[in-house]
Amino acid sequence: MRVTHQRHPLAGSSLDYPLQETSRRRKRGVPFLTSSTRCSSSPRVVRCGVRFRPCIDIHKGKVKQIVGSTLEDSNEGNSSLFAQLYKEDELGGGHVIMLDADALSRSAALEALHTYPGGLQIGGGINLDNALSYLEEGASHVIVTSYVFSDGKMDLEKLKRLVNLTGKNRLVLDLSCRKKNGKYFIVTDRWQKFTDVFLDEESLAFLSAFADEFLVHGVDVEGKRLGIDEELVTLLGCLSSIPVTYAGGVATMVDLERIKSAGSERVDLTVGSALDIFGGDLPYKEVVGWHQKQQALAGQPNPNL
Repeated sequence: MRVTHQRHPLAGSSLDYPLQETSRRRKRGVPFLTSSTRCSSSPRVVRCGVRFRPCIDIHKGKVKQIVGSTLEDSNEGNSSLFAQLYKEDELGGGHVIMLDADALSRSAALEALHTYPGGLQIGGGINLDNALSYLEEGASHVIVTSYVFSDGKMDLEKLKRLVNLTGKNRLVLDLSCRKKNGKYFIVTDRWQKFTDVFLDEESLAFLSAFADEFLVHGVDVEGKRLGIDEELVTLLGCLSSIPVTYAGGVATMVDLERIKSAGSERVDLTVGSALDIFGGDLPYKEVVGWHQKQQALAGQPNPNL
């Protein structure tokens, strides 16, 4: 019987060195990580403790949260008030997401950036024409999905142009994904359209050459408050060589510890609709306290590194 191998969707570019390297590792007998692998050690990224990354989702100028498959208003104020709260609590690396490209949402997003300059990333409709303007308005990074992943495929030329414009150190790739046929495929268009790119060692190594961080929503559990996608967190902790933030399914403080453990203390986390400031039951102050504890522990030896 003749065995054929499916070509990786990111192969074939002049920039596919990471793909070539993982192929060489296989031939040399170097262990290849899969989503079921638990990390006992890693030669990759050195972290400074698991971090809580706050969020501000904006729809038609108002702060909202995804609950199940619908959008709900937050219980507290406007975008600038949330940004001020995060600034006072010294929570860096949070993200502002414009769920619509309307003028009201852009205005609200800019208010947040002006309130906490350098403390927030921004995503939603980011492209070659507007990326620099958001950085100039105070965003630490721009977050990109649809501009790079469109019509079910990755547009490498667009990604290269964007990186040349912003620099790798100001770009976050949103690799939010859904599971299909045992693999986590990147999804776009409000997470309804599957691309042909799935998360594995090759794709994450390739994409890490173009981004400072990854943001990954576990779409299958996002907004449901029914627990995290532990398999996805494990995959990210094992395979990402750059900082990565996971979102999806957090409901209790136990879930924070599960992310810390499953991600081998290499995966940051964000919490949305479950927080009491967004109408949920999880106390925001407890999450901030947990975050502060992780930072305090970061100076101690980490047995997982």
